[in-house]
Amino acid sequence: MFGDIMGMMGKLKETQKKVEETKARMNTVLVDEQSADGLLKVTLTANREIKSISIDDSLLADKEQLEDYLILTLNKAIAKATNINEAELAAVAKEGMPNIPGLDSFMK
Repeated sequence: MFGDIMGMMGKLKETQKKVEETKARMNTVLVDEQSADGLLKVTLTANREIKSISIDDSLLADKEQLEDYLILTLNKAIAKATNINEAELAAVAKEGMPNIPGLDSFMK
């Protein structure tokens, strides 16, 4: 019994290390998004850190329009980055879960 517990604890520590490595790797995964007309472009990491914003000069004349573009485009980019981040972390976490009978049917 204690061997099983020690084995599970070791596997959990290994999984925690892999999760941390995956989080660090997400800083290198870039997500690009742009407005429908291409006048605004943003790049984020999969950890949702903004890396760049490119604004066409035509958007600078109308503050409200620029704000709308920023909100829409950043929200789309954040959603994409979140999906990538969650999928990567879920894959690592699932890989490291101990084999507990019946857990798969419970998690669905």
